[in-house]
Amino acid sequence: MIILIDTSTPICKSTFIDDNWRQDDDWQSERMLAKGLMSHLDKLLKKQKRTWLDISSIGVFEGPGSFTGIRIGLTVMNTIADAQKIPIVGGRGDNWQNEVLAKLKAGENEKIVLPFYGRGANITFPRK
Repeated sequence: MIILIDTSTPICKSTFIDDNWRQDDDWQSERMLAKGLMSHLDKLLKKQKRTWLDISSIGVFEGPGSFTGIRIGLTVMNTIADAQKIPIVGGRGDNWQNEVLAKLKAGENEKIVLPFYGRGANITFPRK
């Protein structure tokens, strides 16, 4: 089973794909992404009578988008991919899901997906 996930906005979007089914889900995560992502995905897996060990590969949206949302999502999914020794790839833009599915079909594995924020850091200086 493949999991695709986008945490770049306050609405966390996930898709589970297997041979003969596809489950899309939108979760209004807001400020609960860090605390609730794993339990939300676990609930979706259990709904399909699946476990984390059924995941064979991961595709993630790497940005641009919310700094914190992307950072949380990529950290969680990179950790799962590393722990389970499964491929992980990232994609950008409106067609990111097709991009990552093509990469996974071609046997690619980026091992660690880094965030893409679309611009340089906006560093502010402390006020005196």
